[in-house]
Amino acid sequence: MEHGHSIKEIRKRLTEKNSPSDLKDFVYGSIDGTITTFAIVAGVEGANLSPSIIIALGLANVLADGFSMAASNYSGTKAELDDMKRLRQIEQRHLKTNPEGEREEIRQILILKGLKGEVLEGAVEAITSQQERWIDMMMVEEYGVLPQNPNPIRAALITFFAFVICGMIPLLSYILGVGNAFVSAAIGTGMTFFFIGALKSRWSLQHWMWSGLETLGIGGIAASVAYFVGTLFAS
Repeated sequence: MEHGHSIKEIRKRLTEKNSPSDLKDFVYGSIDGTITTFAIVAGVEGANLSPSIIIALGLANVLADGFSMAASNYSGTKAELDDMKRLRQIEQRHLKTNPEGEREEIRQILILKGLKGEVLEGAVEAITSQQERWIDMMMVEEYGVLPQNPNPIRAALITFFAFVICGMIPLLSYILGVGNAFVSAAIGTGMTFFFIGALKSRWSLQHWMWSGLETLGIGGIAASVAYFVGTLFAS
């Protein structure tokens, strides 16, 4: 993302706490919701079963599996947040019990970055003069943890709603009683896969068309496998 380079803009950008991106949670929920629901549609169609069964199983999947994924993402994000808090407490304890050892760690980190002499000692003094800044640097350099605060509830909600919204698309043609419902579901699902892939290219270097086709290909393979398995049980 482009940004300005005035002193005010730079200082504001560097002093703000970075919020974790919601992109991962959205892509995670939307792709899984679309794939799993269409896999059910394709599997039941392959087995030549009633459209009412498709609707029942599809809705059950959207709600139950969507909640399950949201709960899993909540637990995983909370575990990540708890681990960050644990590591910060470790550093806070070390700063109290062995401040000179922690100061030497900062010195060695800065030496590896090319600082030396008076510049090195001045940087060590500046960083260690403020505890939160000191700990933030240790979190990044010693543990590889960015000073972010992931929100477990937000992550769970985004995953759930992305799953439900995208997961309903393969079912719409059956719920609305559209003719050739499976064809309509396949087209709608394919368009959804492509849209998700094209959208996520906004945050990558990949061209939107190739990103869309890649996601479409992954979803298509999953759906094809489900359809094939369903045909094995066709009466």
